Amino acid sequence: MRKLSVFVAIFVLGASAALAMSGADAIKARRELMKGDGAATKPVVAMLQGKAPFDLATVQKTLKTYQDAASKEPAFFPPDSKTGDTNALPVIWDDDNLADLDARFKKFGADATAALAAIKDEASFKATMPGVLQNCNDCHEKYHAKRQ
Repeated sequence: MRKLSVFVAIFVLGASAALAMSGADAIKARRELMKGDGAATKPVVAMLQGKAPFDLATVQKTLKTYQDAASKEPAFFPPDSKTGDTNALPVIWDDDNLADLDARFKKFGADATAALAAIKDEASFKATMPGVLQNCNDCHEKYHAKRQ
């Protein structure tokens, strides 16, 4: 019984900390997570462009990075993170766009999971990976400020 109480206490504290994230902390967390996505994407794009040899282990690591990021990213868009050091467009917080953003992250995670199962060789990689990467492009097109 004591172990259960400790587990519940740890869970509640962890959940409270996640809920407490706001503003600048959320912006920092989402920037770091998306920078990680970008870093994981670079070698995959090089493979798709024929600038690097196909490496299944690297592809799998990238897809696992995407799965992890997709599961965390929705929590990093609290209402008080609209302004500050962010490239997120304010339109995210309009009407039903937060629900749309959440759905996009879920699709990204699901597509990464499906790709992880489907990609076995270079041919399946070239057929599958562009669809996974399209998730990034579609979301950035709608919700990410263009760089100057």
